[in-house]
Amino acid sequence: SPNDVLFQNQMAQNALVEWNTGLCDCFEDAATCCYGFWCGPCLACSVSGKFGEFYCLPLCDYFCQSTLNACGIPCFVPPVAFSTRSSMRNRYGIKGSLCKDLVVSCCCVWCSWCQMHRELKHQKKAPEVIHMQPQTFVNMQPISVMMVSETHLPAVMVTS
Repeated sequence: SPNDVLFQNQMAQNALVEWNTGLCDCFEDAATCCYGFWCGPCLACSVSGKFGEFYCLPLCDYFCQSTLNACGIPCFVPPVAFSTRSSMRNRYGIKGSLCKDLVVSCCCVWCSWCQMHRELKHQKKAPEVIHMQPQTFVNMQPISVMMVSETHLPAVMVTS
């Protein structure tokens, strides 16, 4: 039926994709992994800023973790890493679930930030398709005409 075809076309357009690189694909972009290894908070802040959020937002994860550890609460979900990861998945149409985002953010937070950094670099390189429709231009200016009046004509002498 026509409705089934329309639904299938919409589903094909909304097909989810995989992350550009895997969670542990450090050798796909060694510079990102070195950046994350030597200065993880800087990488997280960089990802947050490039994603359109406040640059220092990931620092909340570290302050919250310190506070919870001081109170003797060992379990901790980094809220910024978790929310940024799930937001990035939704924005770029990447397969996954909130449950997977939660596990990755809790167990492999630095690998998660590195993966998100690689994904942002990939998305920046991805070409943008712009659909343009043909435009019709109409010249609305009148045709130029020079008017000559009889009073300004040069006098012509006729001799016989």
